[in-house]
Amino acid sequence: MSTIPLDIRRLTYADLPQVIAIERRAFPTPWSLAMFVLELSKGDGVCLAARRDEQLVGYVICSRYDDAWHIMNVAVDPARRREGIARSLLGELIARLGEDARITLEVRPTNRPGIALYESFGFLAAGLRARYYQDNGEDALIMWRTPATLTGSLDDVPNPAPPGAS
Repeated sequence: MSTIPLDIRRLTYADLPQVIAIERRAFPTPWSLAMFVLELSKGDGVCLAARRDEQLVGYVICSRYDDAWHIMNVAVDPARRREGIARSLLGELIARLGEDARITLEVRPTNRPGIALYESFGFLAAGLRARYYQDNGEDALIMWRTPATLTGSLDDVPNPAPPGAS
């Protein structure tokens, strides 16, 4: 863990060159600049940047859909992982959305550290999206954080089908 404080603020268009650089280092199929511009242009989304020592070190992109929020992208510079950056970003996002917000995301089933992080915030697995990831055809685990998942239930999650459920 770094002792340098983390500054979390709204992500801006001026941050995009650093965002694209992190995105390319962090993911096998990175988002395009146009995808980030589209998300930033949405008036009701929440896009946050984490800065440490004047450098952008991570970001989260979250969009609003009807009665739920969708975390579209969470990334931390690979050289800065294991410093609590993603945890801080998610904590700030949830604080801004509200404790009772309904939030969903997709994550690779092989991303055990990511799944553990999401579970620590009350997300539960609620289904799979087949062949979701373009680079290798891996499925995506669908996770939700709702008032019910915070008590260990999927009662208020649409169409729950936890992996392994029959």
